[in-house]
Amino acid sequence: MTTASDNLFNPLSPDFSHFDAKTQELFGVTIDFFESRGKDWLKQQDRDRVWYSEFLDLVKKERIFATFLTPSSEANGDPDKRWDTARNAMYSQILGFYGMQYWYVWQVTILGLGPIWQSKNAKARAKAAALLEAGEIFAFGLSEQEHGADVYSTDMVLDPRDAAEGGYTANGGKYYIGNGNLAAMVSVFGRRSDKPIIDSADIERHRPAEDFEGYVFFAADSQHQNYKLRKNVVDAQMYVAAFDLENYPVAEDDILHAGKSAFHAAINTVNIGKFNLGFGAIGACEHAMFEALTHAENRILFGQRVTEFSQIRRMTAEAYVRLVGMKLYSERAIDYMRSAAPDDRRYLLFNAIEKMNVTREGEKIVTLLADTIAARAFESDMYFTMALLGVTGLPRLEGTVHVNMALSLKFMQNYMFRATDAGLAALRVLPVGRAPRGVVKTLSRGLRGTSSALAALPSMRAEIPTVPTRHDAVNDDFLFRQGPSAGLSRIQFADWRPVLREYARIPNVAIFLAQAEALQTLLVAASPTPAQQKDVDFLFTLGELFTLVPYAQLILEQAKIENTNDYILDHLFEVLVTDFSGHATKLHCTTTATKAQKTRALDLVRQPAADQTRFDKVVADARSIAGGYEMGR
Repeated sequence: MTTASDNLFNPLSPDFSHFDAKTQELFGVTIDFFESRGKDWLKQQDRDRVWYSEFLDLVKKERIFATFLTPSSEANGDPDKRWDTARNAMYSQILGFYGMQYWYVWQVTILGLGPIWQSKNAKARAKAAALLEAGEIFAFGLSEQEHGADVYSTDMVLDPRDAAEGGYTANGGKYYIGNGNLAAMVSVFGRRSDKPIIDSADIERHRPAEDFEGYVFFAADSQHQNYKLRKNVVDAQMYVAAFDLENYPVAEDDILHAGKSAFHAAINTVNIGKFNLGFGAIGACEHAMFEALTHAENRILFGQRVTEFSQIRRMTAEAYVRLVGMKLYSERAIDYMRSAAPDDRRYLLFNAIEKMNVTREGEKIVTLLADTIAARAFESDMYFTMALLGVTGLPRLEGTVHVNMALSLKFMQNYMFRATDAGLAALRVLPVGRAPRGVVKTLSRGLRGTSSALAALPSMRAEIPTVPTRHDAVNDDFLFRQGPSAGLSRIQFADWRPVLREYARIPNVAIFLAQAEALQTLLVAASPTPAQQKDVDFLFTLGELFTLVPYAQLILEQAKIENTNDYILDHLFEVLVTDFSGHATKLHCTTTATKAQKTRALDLVRQPAADQTRFDKVVADARSIAGGYEMGR
């Protein structure tokens, strides 16, 4: 069984045993870099907004980014170089532990490399590999001040030069571009002036391929004289650039993608890179938890330790199990990412939840811990203040929550109902369309208050294979050949119910399973109306309910792998049952909900099972973290 200390990354006693020797070495030198400098240095660098040249010197000297971010195909025979999502996620967690700014320079380099490693441009790929080996950083030039990260719209325009010159001249601006000050290659998204692009009001699947001809991804050099760096748009240690290209020459060798390939490269790069948001949040929460619980355990007020007050016991227990949950989910999500294939794209849902739910769990944890230590959270000698700002920002980067909720909803029908279940093939639950009235009427007669009939329906398809644990030291080739970003409605999912039933011996897991089945009933008997399918606010509330189900599924899958204690899972699911009930109550109170939806929403509201003995054990686990780690001065 796992212990409380096993559930947190501790730099003083890290366990990297499932990684290869070179990976362990590079993790170790990174930890030594920060620990040898200490908290005073970390805070001073953050407070004075010092560009992290010292860290990048380490990256260059130890070839860290080169080793971790060069695919095997570009490694020139170096056996340690590969793109390995498991070790990249762990490195994100380590950097998040010490400061989101260090995570950010790594994260944005990953994004900048995405279009390059997906490109068929061999010269650009070789150039990127050489620059990584030289210790350079990269940037992802997608966002614009007027359009955000809207891949349908861009004002970066490439004008073809005459035949004698060849290539293009680029003009336009980009905004909110991390590493845009020093990136050796900036992967810039734009459009040709002489070719069509689709209108952002249109839906991609309704447009022919030729309507994407104008899209282009090209590589720019941040040090070129026609690359005009305007400013850092944030007041922080990282550099988040606004820049303009003014008559910037783009040669044919600079073109990474053209046409629909450029459009898909933008989306697929986000799938690869922003998966790391959740791991950065985990690292920040772990450091904040060590700091907060150490302070609270050692502070005496009114004759007792702060951790002995009833409200503090509740908050620390909740923060602790939420952190356990986000770590379990994230570790299992890695397996789905690494096992992805053209005929298994389940990772797209789990990836979206990683970016959205896990980052918001991090925000909840830091808020709970801040309430635990009160004003201490804002004092100048605390790492905690860095976590407060960093974790709060993650769910809000480029509309992370809103964008990924919209993406998650595209999978709801196939996930909740297994699209080929007998009798459900005619259903069109959000967002495809409303179920035929006769189907709803027939099914709802037998589904009042329960989804047992749905659960009993036989499957009409071959069983989807179970995804194994993926700690193998291999290159994740598929991530750079994901192909078209369309076809989401054809993605199939394994049944989510078996793992919940297996753990239904745990009282709050059983209650959560009943809630999830009641959600199935609601979706069948009171499916969204055509008007509601266009109401983003309504869909968001429904999505909050839906995404808790796959979140719970992967938590339990990983809990089985790690043999997590039942009492920890019971308390974690007490929190999830409460969250589920809260979202159901909000749906019931939504003014645009139908009478049937309001009624069915109340079926989802359940009281979690209380257990004082179990609660006391969780509190004891949380308190045992105190003193386990403290960064030296």
